[in-house]
Amino acid sequence: MTAVSIKREEPGLGTIESFPIATDEPLLHGLLREIFADHWQEIVFGTHVLGSVFEICAPNAPTRISLHDGYLTVDFGRWHFHVCIGDHRGKGAPVPPTPEVNLHRRTGRAEFYRMLNRDGAAYSWGLRLYNGGGEQQITVFFPNPFATPDNTRARQPDWSRLAMWDDFRRRYLGLEPEDCDRAARKPK
Repeated sequence: MTAVSIKREEPGLGTIESFPIATDEPLLHGLLREIFADHWQEIVFGTHVLGSVFEICAPNAPTRISLHDGYLTVDFGRWHFHVCIGDHRGKGAPVPPTPEVNLHRRTGRAEFYRMLNRDGAAYSWGLRLYNGGGEQQITVFFPNPFATPDNTRARQPDWSRLAMWDDFRRRYLGLEPEDCDRAARKPK
């Protein structure tokens, strides 16, 4: 298995190289469970859309990660979030979803991605999920060599912070590390 990448210009973001992955519920459930259970201290997550970026750091390990009626729930105790990654039948809902609504709300596109500067060197890495309507559900920002673990700007790049990116690319995409991931000298 070797993944194919897609490079495209995204308004306001520049060049994005994405690596599509399957959107089936078991794969996404396992991937998100691993990210939030095993890497909660390393990641930042939220939404990343034009005009708004939510960069959330988990306050603690999740107290519960569950899957019910197509929705993954990651619960941190005082707060939680839901992402529809599977078939939602609306069990107990006053108005069950139509097939069209169900297709719209569940993940329709999932991808590992990296943002590239003008020289083709990467400066940001992560995972993005989009619903069937093409709207962003969640972005998980992977550890960044240009940031410290407490999310401040690093004086020098710490390339060891690409370990999660390298591991996930190897296991989920069949890809080995690439020079462009360690070529940038500063974030942009």
